[in-house]
This record gives sequence, C-alpha cells and structure tokens, in this order.
Amino acid sequence: MIGIMILFTFISITIVALASILAKDVTTSVIFFMGVGLGSVVLFTLFQAPDVALTEAVIGTGISTVVFLLGIRHTTKEEIKS
Repeated sequence: MIGIMILFTFISITIVALASILAKDVTTSVIFFMGVGLGSVVLFTLFQAPDVALTEAVIGTGISTVVFLLGIRHTTKEEIKS
C-alpha cells in the first residue's frame, strides 16, 4: 500500500514539475514549483523522515516561494506615470 502511495506521489511530482517548466507565466511557474516542494514533503513523510519533511516545507516550499514571488514583483514593476 505504501508503495502505491509513493509511486502516485512521484508521478504527481513529475507532472507538476513538467507543468512548471511548460508554464507561460513566471508566477504560474513558481506556484507549480511550490507544488513540487509540497510533493517532496509528502515523499519525505512517507519515507519516515519528518525532520527533512519539515525543513523542506519551511525552507523549500515556504521561504523560497516567497522570495521568488517578491523577486518577480520587484522586477516587473510598471513605471508610475506622472
């Protein structure tokens, strides 16, 4: 049973990673990238590594997504017309 869950999670991560690569919008790509991180958290939990799963959830999924989205926001600001 656990093997089926691991296989399903791995396939899901692969599909979301491909969607992240093929996304037309950068913000959408970052959101899909966050999905890859969440899938990794599920895999680490299934492999009974809760410490690694927690670290991936906080740093890999949380902080890096926020940093990417803030970077996109700061680099795509429109000029204020006066």
